[in-house]
Amino acid sequence: MVRRWLGLGFGGSIGAAVATQARINGELGEKLGDGIAAATISFGSGLLLLAVLYAASGRLRGGIGQVRAAVAAGQLSWWQLLGGLSGAYFVACQGLTVATIGVTAFTVAAVAGQLVSSLIVDRMGLGPGGRTPITGWRIGGALLGLAAVLLAVLGRSGNSTGSHGGSTVILIVLPLVAGILVAWQQAVNGRVGAIGGPLSATLANFATGTAALVLIEAAVLARREHLPHFPTAPWLYLGGLIGISFVWLAVLVVRWIGVLLLGLSSVAGQLLASVVLDTIAPTGTGLSAAAVTGCGLTFVAVALATRSRN
Repeated sequence: MVRRWLGLGFGGSIGAAVATQARINGELGEKLGDGIAAATISFGSGLLLLAVLYAASGRLRGGIGQVRAAVAAGQLSWWQLLGGLSGAYFVACQGLTVATIGVTAFTVAAVAGQLVSSLIVDRMGLGPGGRTPITGWRIGGALLGLAAVLLAVLGRSGNSTGSHGGSTVILIVLPLVAGILVAWQQAVNGRVGAIGGPLSATLANFATGTAALVLIEAAVLARREHLPHFPTAPWLYLGGLIGISFVWLAVLVVRWIGVLLLGLSSVAGQLLASVVLDTIAPTGTGLSAAAVTGCGLTFVAVALATRSRN
């Protein structure tokens, strides 16, 4: 019981960290004129910090050794180390689709994919917490969570839904898949963390994600005439550090509450943090009543989904 409530609280903290990182990386991407470059810097700086920690920490090196031994023994599959590819795909997908389909469509499609996938991932027992049955309460929580996000993002983004007709139908599949992969990422990272510890899983996540983003950014830079100008404000480069914190925490928490509750609680935390950020440092359309209402509904969704674990 205590772990469950701690896990839900930590899940909300993860969402708040994600919202903060998104604001930082969004600002960096705007100044660079390249959102994928901002994501690459975020992942790369996180990997650099983890590499320094790896050199200094015998415990982390030991955890990586345990993961290698588990793969060699068949206790872990090699593909379970590739969770970071989902994060790389997610941010690349933002750069490829948001300008066409809009923030609203991207967010709703991604959350829909994540919540449906979370139900299935929990049911299949892909995460470290084992199998969790699909119940009416969990389905209701997932549906209410999706409705809450739809209300919140419509209230925040206004008419930012894109206007490219038929291409929207095709491009909407990309963020839907991104959301599906987020749930899978949380499950496999949790599996790795259960063997080598949360930091080992975090290092694997950043290593694979950085490698993928470097390749994507190399293709982007090959088509640009000039390299971007890097801003000097130090806070714009904190995305990697924040990313380490919430990936590490997610690896720990998914063992306690499962993938669905982690997804719902992190979405609730993300919307709450967004409301706070829009209040103290407004951007774009600012705060709206719909966004606040949607934020509140996500907490009701978490409560509904939690009932099935009593």
